[in-house]
Amino acid sequence: MSKTFLVSGFSFLVVSTLLAQDARQIVSESQKRGQSKSQQYEGTIEVIGASNKISLKRWIFQRTGSFGASKAILRFTAPAEVKGVALLIVNHPDRASDQWMWTPALERDRRIALQDRSTRFFGTDFSFEDLEERDVNQFDYKLMGEDNFDGQACWKIESKPKESKSSQYTSSVLLIRKDNYVVIQIDNFSKEKLVRRIHYTDVQQQDGIWAGRTMEVQDTNRNSRTVMKLEKLQYNVPMKDESFTLEALRRG
Repeated sequence: MSKTFLVSGFSFLVVSTLLAQDARQIVSESQKRGQSKSQQYEGTIEVIGASNKISLKRWIFQRTGSFGASKAILRFTAPAEVKGVALLIVNHPDRASDQWMWTPALERDRRIALQDRSTRFFGTDFSFEDLEERDVNQFDYKLMGEDNFDGQACWKIESKPKESKSSQYTSSVLLIRKDNYVVIQIDNFSKEKLVRRIHYTDVQQQDGIWAGRTMEVQDTNRNSRTVMKLEKLQYNVPMKDESFTLEALRRG
């Protein structure tokens, strides 16, 4: 009986290890396929409140560097009252990103404190943390099974931040398409409560990279949602490191 228990326990351990390894390999492959030296796009953001009131904003986005250790600048171009407001994001593979926001009307930048990463980014339903790159090494993974979503066969994977990763979320559930390894939905939880859902649609290939061109994020606490659409998406465009500094953030 003791021998049987040991064999069963060992088998369970092996299966659990393989499932965790498979989950990590799937997420790693997804990250690998989405890698590029640089990326840029123009986008629109529609914020739809609980009363269905819609506000429309436009922005431009540029990033450079390896995934998880990249730098990015996001800058609003319209409407007039937000034009020039910008965010600099410096991602790190082993900890939370550094972020600074520039507000032209105040002529100053401010660092986004770690404890403020869960707050809404400039009136949208994205939090500052949602704008970070999710480097595979900052999370532990578990394969929860398979699903069919948006007509596509998907892996369903749970991720939990490691102790070194500061996060407002205690866990997330990723749906990753089997055909091209694109993440098409992320459910973010605080303990057992779903607090934010990010859904990716209009998946297209550009410069050999598959990505969703439309993202809808739902804030379940506020009962509001934000729809972001990417236009003129390009990868591996030549960029200079000096374009991703605090000085560049202020220059506009």
